[in-house]
Amino acid sequence: MLPARTYSVSIPHEWRALYERIWRPEFFPKWASGLSDSDLRQDGEEWVANGSEGAIRVRFTGHNDHGVMDHFVDAGGGNAIHIPLRVVQNGDGAEVMLTLFRQPDMTDEKFSADAKWIMRDLRALKALVEG
Repeated sequence: MLPARTYSVSIPHEWRALYERIWRPEFFPKWASGLSDSDLRQDGEEWVANGSEGAIRVRFTGHNDHGVMDHFVDAGGGNAIHIPLRVVQNGDGAEVMLTLFRQPDMTDEKFSADAKWIMRDLRALKALVEG
């Protein structure tokens, strides 16, 4: 098992409406900074973005009734990293939660940097949705 941490942001929108607004892969570059500097384009059932070290392939979970927005990212090594992402009800609003799995070769510094990156992106999503 990999060590994991879950990060979240509360957004004052009904969770199903929020999920419907943000679940599509085309919406991710608007808030996910790892995809925002690239032309995210569909290639069959995957999506491709240009990363600093070459093509990044992303497979997104399809639309569902449970608020699941998981995605699997392959930066070229053939080993896709699972990134669980959920929108769940939080009272009258929603909680958007992303789980970061610490990869076997990840240093403490990289894990900490990725956690900060995730929170920056989640705050960007909140700001985008709240207008």
